[in-house]
Amino acid sequence: MLISHFSGTNALTRFANWLEGQHFSNIEILVDSHTCEHCLPRFRDAIRWQGDPLVIPAGEESKGLEQAMRLWSRLLDCAADRSTLLINLGGGVVTDLGGFVASTYKRGVPFVHVPTSLLGQVDAAIGSKTGIDHGGIKNSVGTFSSPLALVIDNVFLDTLPQTEYRSGMAEVFKHALIADGNLWKDICTISPDGRLSEEMIERAAGVKMEIVEQDPLEKSQRKLLNFGHSLGHAIESVALVNGTPIRHGEAVAAGMLMESWISFQIDRLDEGSWMEIRSVLTKYYPRLTGGIFLEDACLGYLRNDKKNAGTSIRMVLLEDLGKGVVHQEVSEQQSRSALQAYSGFYPPNE
Repeated sequence: MLISHFSGTNALTRFANWLEGQHFSNIEILVDSHTCEHCLPRFRDAIRWQGDPLVIPAGEESKGLEQAMRLWSRLLDCAADRSTLLINLGGGVVTDLGGFVASTYKRGVPFVHVPTSLLGQVDAAIGSKTGIDHGGIKNSVGTFSSPLALVIDNVFLDTLPQTEYRSGMAEVFKHALIADGNLWKDICTISPDGRLSEEMIERAAGVKMEIVEQDPLEKSQRKLLNFGHSLGHAIESVALVNGTPIRHGEAVAAGMLMESWISFQIDRLDEGSWMEIRSVLTKYYPRLTGGIFLEDACLGYLRNDKKNAGTSIRMVLLEDLGKGVVHQEVSEQQSRSALQAYSGFYPPNE
């Protein structure tokens, strides 16, 4: 499906003009409690929309079956039909959940993504994947379904606290490490409290767009995009179940550290590249602590990772800065060793 794309100067105005030329029976907008306050007023004015939004609590805890069922019920209550448009205005949780609800309600209604977080703009809203968490497993239920349009307005990024912006930066680092060594060099010049240029954001998003175009249903090279997510999703799931959720980007950054270390340990990645990754990521992301590195619990989630083949754990590893490799078999012992080694990646006083 051809996705209409609106970004850069006057993105919202151009989207509003496009919207006026469509023929939807109704428009519903999904937001979370944060984007309802900080982003919806600007968006509402841009498209001249007068309705009441569908609101979910902010946070990963909302990305589950309970909220999906509540949203299906809300859509039924407002008599949404198959010509109703659902606009998902928010970060990765909103676009993942909203896309899932839209793709399953009445066997599919049209939807549009308006990502308001850096993570959403460079990753979560791109690629036609929808999903919810179930049984403590990240994105264990979902669909492949494309939005009608993707609207990227960088003004929304001004509403993000630095901790959320830095969380999104993890996906930018990931895209650079798996496919664009020059982007890696450029973003490493940005301080942990700095912000990316619009051009850097477009380059990072472009990495994912190109990979998805080549492999839309994740049969092969699209799995590159899961770098850092095998062990990252495992510790994120443990944290969520323990009632101490961590930001997705923080988990992915930890996952990239551990999976880069495994790449180095098995002689896939040279020592200089490993040390550079370690230096950059530990500067950006403080060490995670607490019970999320419980090895047996993490390994339990790792065994259910969607990239696995039968009982074999498969990860994306690195061969170089800017070159990832898919379908790499990693033993449970190597995974356990990485979880044990994580704290040692940081200086003792941190």
